[in-house]
Amino acid sequence: MSITIAPFDGADRTSVDEAYRIGVAVNDADLPDLPPFCRRRFDALFHTPLPGTRTLWALARLDGAPAGFLQLDLPQLDNTDNATVELKVRPELRRRGVGRALHEYGVRLLREHGRKRVVGLTVSALPDGPARSAAGDAFAASTGAQAALVEVRRRLEIAEIDRVALRAALVEAQPRAEGYRSVCWQGATPQEYLTDIAYLDGRLMMDAPLGDMQWEPEQVDAERIRGTDRALEAKGRRRYHLGMRHEASGRLVAWTLLEVGASADWHAFQQITIVDPAHRGHRLGLIAKAENLHHLLTHEPAVRSIDTINAASNSYMVAINEQLGFRPVDSWTDWQLTL
Repeated sequence: MSITIAPFDGADRTSVDEAYRIGVAVNDADLPDLPPFCRRRFDALFHTPLPGTRTLWALARLDGAPAGFLQLDLPQLDNTDNATVELKVRPELRRRGVGRALHEYGVRLLREHGRKRVVGLTVSALPDGPARSAAGDAFAASTGAQAALVEVRRRLEIAEIDRVALRAALVEAQPRAEGYRSVCWQGATPQEYLTDIAYLDGRLMMDAPLGDMQWEPEQVDAERIRGTDRALEAKGRRRYHLGMRHEASGRLVAWTLLEVGASADWHAFQQITIVDPAHRGHRLGLIAKAENLHHLLTHEPAVRSIDTINAASNSYMVAINEQLGFRPVDSWTDWQLTL
């Protein structure tokens, strides 16, 4: 068997197409309950990347046939010692050295670019969850990477929401939130909220549990938020935001985001939910998430399932999600390799 690896970029449409087809095969085999691997999202990675991110790509061929690809994201604005990795190998071509060759190629490349550590994500089964291959965890461990953070994906089935219990929880929470008002919007962040959203987004890596991951807080400003909005728009992500506004100061002090992708109108992702530490204890997280769920379903009636991923140790957010009706599906591990 002959394994060759070559870099590529967005101008090499043949390699982009081959990498996309690998992504489709991997997604269908490993995570069949998720939406199809999205062509619009994949293409946007090349022409409209997230701000402050440089991405390096490589395609592996086994005896001339496309077998796997490597995606290395190198932060440019902060965390400049770090990188993140996605390594995908076609299911029928695994255990033939392709993954190992891509890994060794990536390590050399990261060292050339002065990176000191790289983080990658794998999925595994929970005791009562659907079957998941153990190969990702085994491969990561074999490279010398350390399991730095354990997360759990939970799913909310819209048809199974206990609406009576949810209404009761909101009625109980509302008196605690006196002096706060919800505001919602779709798509790009309005100018009047840019400064507050930048502050809240920048707090995420300060407030969310990171386990043993060495990851600095990100320096987020209005320009970076605008760049992120452009990148998500290019990917076809339909975004539904809800913020909680502190009436005395006029500031947004909590924010949550739901997204629907371009490849499946039945599915949404619950993304960031964050409350400014100075305003915690008012049930703002629960109220924001519940009201944004209503906001989403008003505009996206086809949505049947919503997924979210939280650190297993994030007891506060897990409790809110489970109160809404999210239930565990599978486990995700952030592996950190020191180079």
